[in-house]
Amino acid sequence: MLRGSAKSSPRRHRRGLSDSNYALLLIAPAALVLLALVGWPLLKLLIDSLHTGSTFDAGGRRFGGLANYQDLFTDAAVRAAGLRTLVYTVIVVVAELGLGLAVALLFYALGPRSQILRTVFLYPLMIAPLVAGLLWRFMLIDNFGIVNELLTRVGILRDAGDIAWLSNPHLVLFSVAIPDVWLTTSFMTLMIFAGLQSIPPELLESARLDGAQGLRLLRTIILPLLRPVIAVALIIRGVDAARAFDTILIQTGGGPQSASETLSLHIYKTMVTYNDPGSAAAMSTVFMAVMMVVALIAVMTLWRPGRES
Repeated sequence: MLRGSAKSSPRRHRRGLSDSNYALLLIAPAALVLLALVGWPLLKLLIDSLHTGSTFDAGGRRFGGLANYQDLFTDAAVRAAGLRTLVYTVIVVVAELGLGLAVALLFYALGPRSQILRTVFLYPLMIAPLVAGLLWRFMLIDNFGIVNELLTRVGILRDAGDIAWLSNPHLVLFSVAIPDVWLTTSFMTLMIFAGLQSIPPELLESARLDGAQGLRLLRTIILPLLRPVIAVALIIRGVDAARAFDTILIQTGGGPQSASETLSLHIYKTMVTYNDPGSAAAMSTVFMAVMMVVALIAVMTLWRPGRES
């Protein structure tokens, strides 16, 4: 009797509900929380982008329709910030992919002997980006930075002020990317190393017996098998690098001459410094839409889910 009543209990609770409706009922609380935490801010962002002025202005906020979007696409400063964001993202992602792949292959070749090295290599990932940016700011600061001092002592530079890492407009975008690369190369290495661990050793051994060695083995066997892992890592790091903010803010604040001002920094200054929440919301909305489209294209071209390699 107890067993029968136990079996019939779920049916009494689900009486009149199909499996799909019962599943929807179970996920409804989580969906409502997600909607409140994500959906409402996005809707508020869209509403703000349709207004001009600020609550701190004498005239207050006014409905402006698509005026902020029209100004956005005709603003040279926004286009320049977007281009710098693209360049910064490419620099960071390409450097991390190259270094991460090389280090992951080294760890894979060393096998169990790389355990200590893997642990040490993951330490930068535990440092806050703001702390890393401040650390590298002191290391790259003109005349007094540790990097220039070391380069001078080994004879590469004649004077510690020969390279102005953070004050040269032509060099600063590459300089502020160094902390980001240092911080998250370990993430890329971890992802690729996990992918290497999933490759059957028998497959690699068969390829070696067939004459595939070195770069040929990497190009024809390893990289095609790592494509889904690399695609996921590139998408995550690409989106994360494109919205870089704190490491750049603590190093240069977007200077000199706005040479390191990415789109995130430009949005921040538009909102906080220039007190223009409508334009900042419009830029944020367009930025988010562009990143979603780029991520979708990357998934379909790099990862290509559902297709055979």
